[in-house]
Amino acid sequence: MANPSDRVLIFDTTLRDGEQSPGASMNLAEKLEIAHALRALGVDIIEAGFPIASPGDFEAVQAIAREVNGPTICGLARCAAADIDRAAEAVKDAAQPRIHTFISTSDIHITHQLRSDRKSVLAKARECVARARAQISDIEFSPMDATRSELDFLYEVLEAVIAEGATTLNIPDTVGYATPAEYGALIAGIRKNVRGADKVVISTHTHDDLGLAVANALAGVEGGARQVECTINGIGERAGNAALEEVVMALRTRSDVYKGLHTAINTKLLVPSSRKLALVTGLAVPRNKAIVGQNAFAHESGIHQDGVLKHRNTYEIMVPADVGLTDTELVLGKHSGRHALRQRVEALGYHFDDTQFQLLFEQFKALADRKKTVYDADVEALAEAMLHKGSTSAMWTLEAFTTNAGTGTIPMAAVCLWRNDGEIFKDAAMGDGPIDAIFKCIERIAGIEVKLRDYRVRSVTDGEDAQGEAQLECEYQGQTLRGRGVSTDIVEASAQAFLQVINRAAQKLGPARLNPYDVQPVAAAQEAAGS
Repeated sequence: MANPSDRVLIFDTTLRDGEQSPGASMNLAEKLEIAHALRALGVDIIEAGFPIASPGDFEAVQAIAREVNGPTICGLARCAAADIDRAAEAVKDAAQPRIHTFISTSDIHITHQLRSDRKSVLAKARECVARARAQISDIEFSPMDATRSELDFLYEVLEAVIAEGATTLNIPDTVGYATPAEYGALIAGIRKNVRGADKVVISTHTHDDLGLAVANALAGVEGGARQVECTINGIGERAGNAALEEVVMALRTRSDVYKGLHTAINTKLLVPSSRKLALVTGLAVPRNKAIVGQNAFAHESGIHQDGVLKHRNTYEIMVPADVGLTDTELVLGKHSGRHALRQRVEALGYHFDDTQFQLLFEQFKALADRKKTVYDADVEALAEAMLHKGSTSAMWTLEAFTTNAGTGTIPMAAVCLWRNDGEIFKDAAMGDGPIDAIFKCIERIAGIEVKLRDYRVRSVTDGEDAQGEAQLECEYQGQTLRGRGVSTDIVEASAQAFLQVINRAAQKLGPARLNPYDVQPVAAAQEAAGS
């Protein structure tokens, strides 16, 4: 059934296309948390992942399908029988499952990537949509690189998949090549020239390579599309996708232009959702980012400040509270109980079972002993640290460390790590500074060397007793891995962030192993010394 003409469906692909941003991979617990946040935000469809890509992706899509009620849960699949069947298996337990299948239709992709021809592509599209429809009733089809495809062939493929049972036609600007005028005309042309297009939902999927993703998505909506594929903060492959928050607020703020088109998004959760994703992935939101950036409602110019003080509408076209910005927050302290903390955690949009919450409460009490006041940002930091640990135990855990540094001295560190088989390892090293020395110890104990690409430290809240957040970006075997740690001790936060990177690298290696330096477990080292 076609979508009502005044409602634009929001198809969120943060967990699929968004996760393909270098270093933005998430563990199962983090994906579930983001999926719950998307449900609360009010998205219509969650593209939970690419089930055949890996066992972990399949597990995540399946878990989201089983646990997140409300939105349609979608799994991506190439036009291949194995992909279709795997996606169907992953989403089958959802109340509203969807399979999203795709194949390239541009000659440049058909010739050079698929090494195929138009006739074979058409046959494959028909076959796979029919196979998907035999298992799941809600089928989305994408002609990849649609904006560089020959129109007559594109129309032919779209008509064929409608005949086989596709319910949504998504039109990807895969390489971010189109301009708004071109993309809007493409959508309008499909609605006019493809038989059966009036019986299905037409969708946009735009990339930001030329900085036009949101403009193209909105042009597509003007051309008749009634679903927009987008991501929180616009994350995604290369330069990213259309930003959900920008599309939603453009439709809302300029309803005069978009003639009353609306979404079901709870806009008051846009900023909290943006911050949550940034914390989970380590991909910071630029200060000048539209809608959710730190400067989005800031005014430094004297003229602007004067105007806003006299009448907010002089320089603000949106109300900050409408996107979730507020000047008030609940303050907690060491005398706050479980109920107060749980209430605040849930208000901030986090979901923990009783066991997880007990651990969180213990960490909160420890923090409250070190800090006079615990703010929302502190609670968020604790919650995100819990999520980063994931659904399975990490291979390495920081037991203790000590450092020595100062003017005229050689910086040194000693580190004690616990491995998940119960062994304890210790090592000491010198470095350019105490943090460098700690990193060297951790690398030697774990037997994993990574290349540090970026290292950032910031204060989570105001005050001298504020928690510090350390964020790292490292390269390992050609992949970007990110880590994040939070503590009132910035050295400890840095160690935790680096250890998170090492644990993610260790997961790629498989079973635990000793390092090239043969750092021995404490018990073994003591036995050797005694003999």
